[in-house]
Amino acid sequence: MKLLRAAALPALILAFLAIRQTRPYQGFSTEIFVDIPRGTSTGAIAQLLSDAGVVRSRWDFLTARLLSPGRVLQAGEYKFNQSATPLEVYARIARGDIFYYELVVPEGKNIFDIAAAAEQLGLFPASQFLAAARDPSLIRDLDPQAPTLEGYLFPKTYKLSRHTTPDRLCHTMTASFREAWHTLGTAAAVHDTVTLASLVEKEGKLAEERPRIAAVFQNRLRIGMKLDCDPTTIYAALLTDRYRGAIYRSDLDSDNPYNTYRHAGLPPGPIANPGLASIRAVLEPEASDALYFVLRPDGSGSHQFSNNIAAHEAATEKYRHGRQR
Repeated sequence: MKLLRAAALPALILAFLAIRQTRPYQGFSTEIFVDIPRGTSTGAIAQLLSDAGVVRSRWDFLTARLLSPGRVLQAGEYKFNQSATPLEVYARIARGDIFYYELVVPEGKNIFDIAAAAEQLGLFPASQFLAAARDPSLIRDLDPQAPTLEGYLFPKTYKLSRHTTPDRLCHTMTASFREAWHTLGTAAAVHDTVTLASLVEKEGKLAEERPRIAAVFQNRLRIGMKLDCDPTTIYAALLTDRYRGAIYRSDLDSDNPYNTYRHAGLPPGPIANPGLASIRAVLEPEASDALYFVLRPDGSGSHQFSNNIAAHEAATEKYRHGRQR
């Protein structure tokens, strides 16, 4: 009889633990994060979860492991904000459902936009990102003239952990730029290409127009004509914290080197982070003798291109008249 009781005890314990697999548990009051380093043993993972209040005891997690063997537990940081059964917790870690921030960086965003987006996500203060982005050392081997990392923070969607620092984000984004640049297989000068591509990106909302916009800018550069690019005046104002949501006469008259209404040639560096389409437009511009472009008044985002000042002034007047209607 004693032998039967002794043999039944482990079975009763296992049955008890198995029943607990179906009971949700929450031993924490606010959302918590559990960081599982690479190489952590199953027992250590179980203890981490128990200490955090994700499971009642380490044995609950180990039982879940016994009930669903053969799966590889994934390292990473996990966020818990509601009750769950041990089996549900085990399944999350087995499939690698780790926590990350998703930073979306569209084409044409500048360092100020990226800094604000990172701060809004709760990654770090915008000022910290701006400080990191103003150090061009990460890209100096590719562009010795780069005044900052502007232009080289490649636009895409980034999945980031809570521990991502501004320096690490800049490193990741410039690495993405390097990969994209190398796919182009070009020997063109990086600095001039990316700088001009950033202007094309800001001016050309329609992809099919970008090669023609690139041609206009290159035609102007060839004859020494000022680029007169509105986005450069905005960027100059941003650099001095003077931008007020619109372009004023004082912006056009500013002597800032980025203001292409006052200075001929390219600005000192990119004014935004262009995508591959705008970079390709600069590398392969459309064959055109146009020197001017202005928005059409139909709201399509397309431009009227002209090769002489008289035609451009007529198109500009048409645009202004259309806006007033």
